[in-house]
Amino acid sequence: MNINIFVLKNLDSLKWDAYVDSSNQSTFFHRAGWKEVLEKAFGHKAHFLYAERNGQITGILPLAQVKSLLFGNNLVSLPFCVYGGIVADDEETADLLRKAACELATELGVDTLELRNTEASGQEWPVKSLYYTFRRDISEDNDVNMSAIPRKRRAMIRGGIKAGLQSEVDDGWKRLYNAYAESVRNLGTPVFPAKFFKVLREVFKEDCRVLMITHEEQDVAGVMSFYFKDQVLPYYAGSYDSAKTHKAHDFMYWELMRHSCDEGIKLFDFGRSKEGTGPFSFKKGWGFEPKALHYEYFLVKADKIPEINPSNPKYKIFIDVWKKLPLPIANRLGPLLSRNLG
Repeated sequence: MNINIFVLKNLDSLKWDAYVDSSNQSTFFHRAGWKEVLEKAFGHKAHFLYAERNGQITGILPLAQVKSLLFGNNLVSLPFCVYGGIVADDEETADLLRKAACELATELGVDTLELRNTEASGQEWPVKSLYYTFRRDISEDNDVNMSAIPRKRRAMIRGGIKAGLQSEVDDGWKRLYNAYAESVRNLGTPVFPAKFFKVLREVFKEDCRVLMITHEEQDVAGVMSFYFKDQVLPYYAGSYDSAKTHKAHDFMYWELMRHSCDEGIKLFDFGRSKEGTGPFSFKKGWGFEPKALHYEYFLVKADKIPEINPSNPKYKIFIDVWKKLPLPIANRLGPLLSRNLG
């Protein structure tokens, strides 16, 4: 039977997600809900492609276009997500989805088509060797999980416990967003709009949860995590200045791992980081081994891979200025820029 390529309509989302749930290649970022998130929170046009043979889905490729004067015009699988790319039952399906994506990129007149693959596709497209992911199994025994953490980090966790830190699940998103907004301003990065966090919670519901860390009933830090199959992915984290004093960061991730263990979660995904950065060193310090991600590019109008990341020297002045902005101003201006930083 021939394979046909279709564009996802909302009515087909259940069928799409059933395929995601059944595939061992898929990730949380392949879920159909991201189409709604990207369109509602940022206004980006999503093009979620899927292949069918004999009425059955045999592959998917979620895509969205991010277009701006400052950062270019790119078709990405998937913006604001660390993983993406093609999930397919066979090479024929993968080839047809890739071809359809290239045709769409050319039709839209974008600069590049970017596929955020976890594994190399073998297509010999230009690759950005910048990001690494950190993933490790969670034991059923929390004592084993604690022992697997290197001594220095264990000492930090115990320091947080000694300081009297507490963890609590928050049913909302605003407390986390307030901590997150202050953190990213301090790093010189424009904050995402609050609506993004609101929509994430609305769309993914119990698969998108917030854990807050408090000291004497005052918020110190928090993290929004995604839950997918038997995995937990801490994704957006934020903290106040008091977090360093109370050693809250290590305590927070330990509490997330501890809660996850109690729920029967099998894998802790620390997400991506750039080599040579503080987050990269922090995750290695937890005993996680980095694994290179394969972000591959099909160049349409561009003649080289775009470098839209804080490591690019041309953004240094901007970052230094942003760190000094009063928080209310940074929170007002940030969403106007960050929507195009997918």
